[in-house]
Amino acid sequence: MSDLLKKLEETTAYIKSIYSEPIAAGVILGSGLGNLTKELEVVKEISYSDVPHFPVSTVVGHSGKMLIAKLGGKTVLVMSGRFHYYEGYAPQLITYPVRVMKALGIGALFLSNAAGGVNPNFKVGDLMIINDHISFFTPNPLVGKNEEALGTRFPDMTEPYSKDLIAKAKEISASAGYDVKEGTYVAVTGPTFETKAEYRLIKIVGADAVGMSTVQEVIVARHGDMKVFAMSVITDLGIREEENVITHEEVLAAAKEAEPKLTHIFVKLIESL
Repeated sequence: MSDLLKKLEETTAYIKSIYSEPIAAGVILGSGLGNLTKELEVVKEISYSDVPHFPVSTVVGHSGKMLIAKLGGKTVLVMSGRFHYYEGYAPQLITYPVRVMKALGIGALFLSNAAGGVNPNFKVGDLMIINDHISFFTPNPLVGKNEEALGTRFPDMTEPYSKDLIAKAKEISASAGYDVKEGTYVAVTGPTFETKAEYRLIKIVGADAVGMSTVQEVIVARHGDMKVFAMSVITDLGIREEENVITHEEVLAAAKEAEPKLTHIFVKLIESL
């Protein structure tokens, strides 16, 4: 047995010793988007520091705990706090929680993130359903020896985000009167926000939003044949005229403003599983 498979076995055994019932979905929350947890009926709360082989989140706005809870009538595993490349973690460690979810039998993954708006029609506070991504600016987490037990060597990425879940999200948004956008997300390493020239480049390659997470997690989820839905909160605008400086505090504030809508969409999507 490989080192990765052995670690997954040990991690899942620990989680199952705390909660052994089936779990319908995994949820990974982005910067400033942790208040979805207020909608949860928490069954078990596990600190990342207690989970074998788990890293610990170091970013303000990420609480660093795993919640097993009821949401939308389903049992979910919520990662309240994610890991980022800019924290110094290898891509394989960043995506380890997704491997764990798959090993626990979870078939669907829901992700949120705070992102910079590249599409000039976007404004701060908009929600964007991610329908595709560009991963060229970050290391691919599947580089290295492939574990056939986890997925094929060359996974197809024609549909990284579930068309079925996207269609349902649009219906939910329309019913609630939300003006939700849809577009392509580009992942960069961070931790710097982009220069004006970088924003122009990212726009040229076809992005609507840019951020520092999500894509590596999605690649690993699709490697494991999980269904994926992801949504960005547009927390700042890269394509803009004024010379204002972007701060992490402003990103968190914008995320908090948009969060109730995102929460509603996630709850209704999970109800539909």
